[in-house]
Amino acid sequence: MLFFICRLKMSTILETSELPAVFDGVKLAAVAAVLYVIVRCLNLKSPTAPPELIYQDSALARFLLKSCPLLTKEYVPPLIWGKSGHIQTALYGKMGRVRSPHPNGHRKYLTMPDGATATFDLFEPRSEHCTGEDVTMVICPGIANHSEKQYIRTFVDYAQKNGYRCAVLNHLGALPNIELTSPRMFTYGCTWEFGAMVNYIKKTYPQTQLIVVGFSLGGNIVCKYLGESQANQERVLCCVSLCQGYSALRAQETFMQWDHCRRFYNFLMADNMKKIILSHRQALFGDNMKKPHSLSEADLGKLYTATSLMQIDDNVMRKFHGYSSLKEYYEEESCLHYLHRINVPLLLVNAADDPLVHESLLSIPRALSEKKENVMHVLPLHGGHLGFFEGSVLFPEPLTWMDKLVVQYANAICQWEKTKPHCSDAEQAVSGQE
Repeated sequence: MLFFICRLKMSTILETSELPAVFDGVKLAAVAAVLYVIVRCLNLKSPTAPPELIYQDSALARFLLKSCPLLTKEYVPPLIWGKSGHIQTALYGKMGRVRSPHPNGHRKYLTMPDGATATFDLFEPRSEHCTGEDVTMVICPGIANHSEKQYIRTFVDYAQKNGYRCAVLNHLGALPNIELTSPRMFTYGCTWEFGAMVNYIKKTYPQTQLIVVGFSLGGNIVCKYLGESQANQERVLCCVSLCQGYSALRAQETFMQWDHCRRFYNFLMADNMKKIILSHRQALFGDNMKKPHSLSEADLGKLYTATSLMQIDDNVMRKFHGYSSLKEYYEEESCLHYLHRINVPLLLVNAADDPLVHESLLSIPRALSEKKENVMHVLPLHGGHLGFFEGSVLFPEPLTWMDKLVVQYANAICQWEKTKPHCSDAEQAVSGQE
């Protein structure tokens, strides 16, 4: 009996001494698993590289490659988190930019033919332009955005310092303190307000040349505007489109997929759109206003339960302009069928890790840039959706790679326009000698 008790005690002691080793093994495995997830989620193994460039060899392309170092230089995002498209996108969406400046502008009001009141903010240049010319950037922000957004303020401040006047459209219904004066809001591809702003700038500053800039949804609007009429391209030096998807019809299916969390982003943007629409409920759905074609109280009920942008577009947005179906709305309001009509230099910028723009959509700018000499598609590996933060390890810099690229490209185009006659003469002389 005594022998049995001693043996049991010895066995217990041995088992107890082995437990810490077991626990240490579990901890080590847990730490390894966490590190693996962090490396995968932060995409830390992804290399840094210069952006992929798709373009046709031409005098303009060669001039741009020489004049825009950012096109051929490595884009280096912050070391810890900058290679994650989701974190880049989330930081843009949540805080816009860090240490954002507050440029001083003047708000302008324009009455549209249907009674709507378009607004835009005008910012004068803070230095002389590098060419000595009068140049204005006409800027169209992303979905439901306006001139008070931090990423817009940061870009405007930088452009002002480089000698550009800036006119920034406030999307109809986006500003919380501006009431709607007609039963209509901004839509995916309506160019009316942007066109009114451009016409005001052309009339007020008859000597100015224009640089057209569009962010995300704004990229669709500015490209569609330029392609709608050759007259819209008069006095336009170039156009820059950033992080747009080019075809809403082709994008709608990808937005309902869960890979890269696109369905989740879709839900968040839909929730924001619902809040904006409902903040203008009286103007859009009230009895004192003439309701849009085929809009009913049932559509308002569907708006409350909508969980995607497609549901909101189908039940509300398309009806502002009388489209009979969501397919017709997306086909008519996308810039896809207008891009080939743009003849001014066109820079199309996307990020390969943009969680909102499916990789299949990037075949559109790629094909266009392979056919037209005036088009260049720039595709960095990282940047997310309108992120493109730069920084050494953890904290991003106030200016992004995107801000610098747009101004650098605009400067190069202005220089090109000033020296183009001389470049053409030199090329003709060379070809004549051959």
